[in-house]
Amino acid sequence: MQDESATSMTPMPPPPPEEPRTGHGAPAGFWRRFGASLIDGILVGIVSTILRYALGTGLGTLLGFVVAAVYFTWFHGSTGRTPGNAALGITVVDINGGGSIGYGRALGRWAMSYVSAVVILIGYLWMLWDPKKQTWHDKVAGSLPVHTGSNI
Repeated sequence: MQDESATSMTPMPPPPPEEPRTGHGAPAGFWRRFGASLIDGILVGIVSTILRYALGTGLGTLLGFVVAAVYFTWFHGSTGRTPGNAALGITVVDINGGGSIGYGRALGRWAMSYVSAVVILIGYLWMLWDPKKQTWHDKVAGSLPVHTGSNI
């Protein structure tokens, strides 16, 4: 017969750390987000290049910038998924409620993404050590890209 006091005093190992969750999935990882950004960058880049060739460098570049703003604001503000995000199963959600971030916050998120890139991409790399896996532009917009299932 075992001594009950001996077994009850044995310390239990701590549970493994969990990924932060928003209720809509775990935060999307770096490489998944990188892949989605690459897809979106190619799509916006094609349109911007066509505009530069058709309208000249000055006006074409300005309109390409506007196209990028509309592209990211529309998709992130409405569904939370750009075509690149959708292809890799990512949805940008509100960090607190898990819903859409809306058009105003989506535009701010897009604008802040340029600031995230200015200093050797530190704003993008921030997610590697942030406990919630947020970039600078996620923090400004109160958003978080979560993995909601891959479409490919």
